[in-house]
Order: sequence, then structure tokens, then C-alpha cells
Amino acid sequence: MALTKLSLVLFLCLLGLYSETVKSQNCGCAPNLCCSQFGYCGSTDAYCGTGCRSGPCRSPGGGGTPSPPGGGSVGSIVTQAFFNGIINQAGGGCAGKNFYTRDSFVNAANTFPNFANSVTRREIATMFAHFTHETGHFCYIEEINGASRDYCDENNRQYPCAPGKGYFGRGPIQLSWNYNYGACGQSLNLNLLGQPELVSSNPTVAFRTGLWFWMNSVRPVLNQGFGATIRAINGMECNGGNSGAVNARIGYYRDYCGQLGVDPGPNLSC
Repeated sequence: MALTKLSLVLFLCLLGLYSETVKSQNCGCAPNLCCSQFGYCGSTDAYCGTGCRSGPCRSPGGGGTPSPPGGGSVGSIVTQAFFNGIINQAGGGCAGKNFYTRDSFVNAANTFPNFANSVTRREIATMFAHFTHETGHFCYIEEINGASRDYCDENNRQYPCAPGKGYFGRGPIQLSWNYNYGACGQSLNLNLLGQPELVSSNPTVAFRTGLWFWMNSVRPVLNQGFGATIRAINGMECNGGNSGAVNARIGYYRDYCGQLGVDPGPNLSC
């Protein structure tokens, strides 16, 4: 009888081990989560550190792409608290307050794997400093009085303006001009030239347009300092063009660098 009980215990233990092993092999994590060495999903060092199999691993030996120094997964840097600290400064009547969300940014970022797998805290501080300035702490979805302004370059034959459509600033980076809407839509596989209003009606699309502009026009000059990113977004502010706007951007950048624990670096102005 004793031997039978012992055999039963051993069988149950082996069954449990087998079940756990099978479970551990079914990782299937979301793009912003790591698959740990034991096959479970998460975003802390226990998942993204030593032995990480896939996702935004922080260990060079892991199966995913190692994050650079000062980096991490997009979701681990842009926390809900960080995002709320910005958008909560917008007034209650702001349209953007019920439009922009932290999740829509993370979802958009994960459609740009080259960004999501290599972003640093300093880059997030840079990006959100410009987002803050362009949208008034995520208050505005569209440019103020933008519909009354002409952003149609009729000489651009590659991306001709659609009748009755306005290409004024929309989204977190305030995408403007028909040639930008056309090129961005082509890259994202969206008809933004024919339907520019998609940017102001879908928050994930809005952030994707911001990320498209960022990857093409801003990220290439990141290593030159924050001032170069101001010039890339709105060069008319530089060289005394609008020192108040430049100083506001720098102020946001310093603030977010402090929150994220990184040094702002040199060459902050333009």
C-alpha cells in the first residue's frame, strides 16, 4: 500500500512537471512583452533579463534585440504615470484629453519595430517634449484655425491635393502639407491624401503619423542634440525666429529627462 501511494505521488509530480513544461513552451507574448527563460510573458528584468527568449530583451544573450544603454521597452519607459503627468495638465474641455492615450501611443510604437526595439529614455524625453509643445499637453488634435489655412502645394505632382481636403496640422507632431500626408499615408498603407481626417479621428493613426515623421526627419539628427530636433520639426523657430517656443521645448525636455533619470546632453538650443 505504501509503495502504491509513493508511486502515485511520483506520477502526479511528473505530470505536474510535464504540464508546466508544456505551458512554458507556449509563450506567444504581445510585441511589447518579453518571453522569459521559463516561457512566461512580462516586462521586468525577471522576464527581459538573463535568458530572455524573445521580445524587447535587455540581455545580450536573449533571443530578442537588446535595448541600448538607458533604454528599455517602450511600455516600460512611457508608463501610465508619465503619460498622465502630461495630459492631466490639459484643461477639461480639451478635445485631446479624450483622444490621446498611453496605450494608443504604445500600440503605434510597436508598429515601428526599429523604434520600439532601440528607443532610449532620452529619445522619449525628446519626443514627448515636442508632443507637449505641439499639442499643448495633448490638448489639441488639430491645428488652431488650421482649416482656414492653405497647406496645399499645387506644384507637387506626386501627391496632388484632393478636392475639398485640408492638410493642416493634425496629431501629436501636427503633420502638415499634402506631400507629407501623401508620403506618410503611402508608408503606413493608409489613404491620408484622400482622407486626412483619419489622423484626427483615430489616436493610434495619429501617433503612427507622428512616429513616421519622427523616424524620417527627427531621429537621424538625435545625436546632434535637442536643438537639432527643434530645427527638424520647426526650423522657423531657430536663430531667434521664436525664442519663446524654443525655450518652452527645452523646458519640457529638461523636465522629462529629469523624470526619466537621464542627462539632457549638450546643444539644447538652435
